[in-house]
Amino acid sequence: MKSKYINLKDNQNYEKIKEPAQAIKQGNLVLFPTETVYGIGANALDEKAVKKIYEAKGRASDNPLIAHISNLEMLKKLVTEIGEREKKLIEKFWPGPLTIIFNKSNIVPNIITAGLETVAIRMPSNEIAKRLIEYSGVPIAAPSANISGKPSGTIVEDILEELDGKVEYIIDGGMVDIGLESTVIRVIDGKVHILRPGKITKEDIESLGIEVEIEKQILGKYEEGEKVLSPGIKYKHYAPNTKCILVYSNNNEKMVEKINEVSNEKNAVILCRTSNLEKYNATNKLAMGNTLEEICNNIFTLLRKVDKYNAEIVLIEGVQKDGLGLAIMNRLLRACAYNYIEIEE
Repeated sequence: MKSKYINLKDNQNYEKIKEPAQAIKQGNLVLFPTETVYGIGANALDEKAVKKIYEAKGRASDNPLIAHISNLEMLKKLVTEIGEREKKLIEKFWPGPLTIIFNKSNIVPNIITAGLETVAIRMPSNEIAKRLIEYSGVPIAAPSANISGKPSGTIVEDILEELDGKVEYIIDGGMVDIGLESTVIRVIDGKVHILRPGKITKEDIESLGIEVEIEKQILGKYEEGEKVLSPGIKYKHYAPNTKCILVYSNNNEKMVEKINEVSNEKNAVILCRTSNLEKYNATNKLAMGNTLEEICNNIFTLLRKVDKYNAEIVLIEGVQKDGLGLAIMNRLLRACAYNYIEIEE
């Protein structure tokens, strides 16, 4: 059975969202856009509905989900308390691409928290996402729309084949604004810990006068048996079938030289900045854009394209690991299963 398709790419007929909102109320799944990536949504308070998300994605049950809300009244029902630092962050960054982890209330089912006593919550700024939550009247649990391990969906065309028929409705809102999942944070002893980097950076949070720490797992692997504190950070993710290697140097010429050296020996696809495109010898090369924002927008779609080349290897240019670059490197390291070469200047 095919999913019902609603096209809101070129119009703002938001009345159409009332049908999929009804499907959410009835315990069904809806694929919808947010400002970060597309999500597969279900009523966060309905255990059976949430179970359908894990089945549709093939997602591990120890990988918690984010509950998406449309107002602060919803938040108050889902959590036991909202601290002063959290209030400051909410005031500055909600609605927007920031997920905050709170201690959960009893109405939150264990299935969305993977058995943790905490729940991850976000208020999206995307108008379609906001209306879907408002019309359904419930918080919506929604991980990224993709089969687990594959690149997240930033346009419907990329994910239609793998998810059509697995959800009741597909709402097409066109290309998302950001292209990377939200920043996930938790406040511990007055300090913000970044568990997953995203568009809201360490520097953005520090501008509020709040101390910030970046968790070690962001640029490293989770150890076997280690508890997952945040949605979407433990498993290999965003990965094509072709083996990927991430290459970075502060010295652009050295980075280009190394990628050319490896690609000369193998049938390779290169993902690089637009400004470096002509510097590579390989036949197959794809431009990621020049700015970090452009790379965010393009990276998941490009990671989906590379398998079509039947190459031996995909070589990807890295970026500097600060600001938004930290989030990009976090995603690319996991797409490459931590195959990483860093060249000294």
